Amino acid sequence: MADHTVIDTREAYLAATAAIANGTGPIGVDAERASGFKYSQRAYLIQVYRRGAGTFLFDPPAIGSFTELNETIANETWILHAASQDLACLREVGLDPARIFDTELAARLLGLPRVGLGTVVEELLGIHLAKEHSAANWSIRPLPEAWLVYAALDVELLPDLYDRMVEMLQTDDKDALADQEFAAVLARETKVVRAEPWRRLSGIHAIRGQRNLAIARELWLARDALAQEIDVSPGRLVPDASLVAAASAAPATKQALAELKQFSGRASRSELDRWWGAIRAGLTTDDLPVVKFNADALPPPRSWPDRNPDAALRYKAARAALAEAGEKLAIPLENLLTPEYLRRLSWTPPEPVTVESVTAVLAELGARPWQIDATAQLISEAFVEAGQNPDASPEAAS
Repeated sequence: MADHTVIDTREAYLAATAAIANGTGPIGVDAERASGFKYSQRAYLIQVYRRGAGTFLFDPPAIGSFTELNETIANETWILHAASQDLACLREVGLDPARIFDTELAARLLGLPRVGLGTVVEELLGIHLAKEHSAANWSIRPLPEAWLVYAALDVELLPDLYDRMVEMLQTDDKDALADQEFAAVLARETKVVRAEPWRRLSGIHAIRGQRNLAIARELWLARDALAQEIDVSPGRLVPDASLVAAASAAPATKQALAELKQFSGRASRSELDRWWGAIRAGLTTDDLPVVKFNADALPPPRSWPDRNPDAALRYKAARAALAEAGEKLAIPLENLLTPEYLRRLSWTPPEPVTVESVTAVLAELGARPWQIDATAQLISEAFVEAGQNPDASPEAAS
């Protein structure tokens, strides 16, 4: 029976670190956040399991730095599920692996039909793993015992899953390409902060006019500042739809804002002065945002037959060839090659189109060697064939 005691003192943490050091084999690691409840994406529980050592549930806010644990296990293989979701919050407390095995990514490369941890565990290990607490508010204290049992199981099965998946990858001759994918996840840079993050506002495309966009910007900034200050998810204060409604209506007075039925949310009235101040700033500013078009973003492929028929032909032909290759390899198309890479190649192909020129572009975009080996020749052949059949239907695949 696993110990579900939450480790929340430095003394207990250091004792656990010593025990983990004496364990054997790869290490199951997971983190629980409070997404949708808190502003930050910090970890509120970190789970570690190693054979010969046991299960350890750590309270990161109470412990602080995990430097000692990282120094102990950094060079071991860490087993995570959907590692890209957890690496940032782990690194925030000093946990930074040198080598990982991502069971979610491995499931994709193995062609499993569903890749959630619960379904993968059930399919490969025959164990039903309930996932009812995955979206819980892990910042509350004390954590319910049922949640701790759930959190422990998330890591206790990872070494067994790792053993099974390594065997399957080797059988399918996919172990080397899996290693490339895991290394790419580790090497991926932290997401670049957008210059205008307020443009992520859901529904913003319904807002017309620079002045209304300025109001939307000021409302978003005011909400973000309050959310960060009190560490609450912005949408729990005032939902995006309410900000869009207020920006579209551009109320001329605070009373008009208060009477706007679509402006709702738990802080919509208690912080009314704050929101009215933001609207007034948007109404009076000379810094009007442009109705922006990102020149670096490609139009959606469904519009290509009209906007760039040749690109539509190239994209359709190459996508069909890669889909067939993906089926033969039992690898989803989006894992065989990042969809954006194929779109960019199709929109602006190298001149001349050869295996070598396509290889060079794919490498520059960030494709892994195994992906290039599997796709470069197929893409170049498809592009050449599309160029020789200009009368073919240019209807692009989505």
